Amino acid sequence: MTCDEVRLALSARLDGEDPQAPVAALEAHTGSCPGCRSWLAHAERVTRLTRLQPVDVPDLTAPVLAAVAADRAAVRAGAAAAGRARRQVLRVAVAVAAAAQFAIALPILLAGLGVDADPHTSREMASFDAALAVGFALAAWRPERARAFLPVALVLAVCLAGTSLVDIAASTTAAVHELGHLAAVVQAGLLWALGRVSDEPERPRPAALAAGRG
Repeated sequence: MTCDEVRLALSARLDGEDPQAPVAALEAHTGSCPGCRSWLAHAERVTRLTRLQPVDVPDLTAPVLAAVAADRAAVRAGAAAAGRARRQVLRVAVAVAAAAQFAIALPILLAGLGVDADPHTSREMASFDAALAVGFALAAWRPERARAFLPVALVLAVCLAGTSLVDIAASTTAAVHELGHLAAVVQAGLLWALGRVSDEPERPRPAALAAGRG
């Protein structure tokens, strides 16, 4: 074998490939040829240095943390947008319910419509219903104050609904008047939902999450 053939075979063996030559012939040649022996030593040293050379791995900590923070910000933004949409729907629903109650109370208050007896008491109750409708309308206008009005609305809804059902069953009152009281139940439920949704976007996050460490 010539020196070029031996060096080609040795190079293939160093790369983990088939040298296409008998190992004994390669060792016999390098044992008797100082040039090939020196070439093999140099090639082994270069190969070893190349394999042991440290690889420069980029620091991806900052991009990864930035991506995580961006994902969290997108989730928070989506949740806030959904909360705002729900709050807007509930505001409109509370306002519509308040307008409906006021529309029912106003004819009784002004003309005694649907009142067969005791028009004075009926007008007083219609005045109360109108005032309640205005309260719900104000809650729709300023939803952040809905929770403050909620206990009053719940107590009124329970009491008015209960007495309305009893009076209607006993035929002691006009159903058209009691409809305004029954609407208070729907309004109280909407007011509860509005107060709950209005508080969600303002809830503070833990300090660890805000700093991106959680």
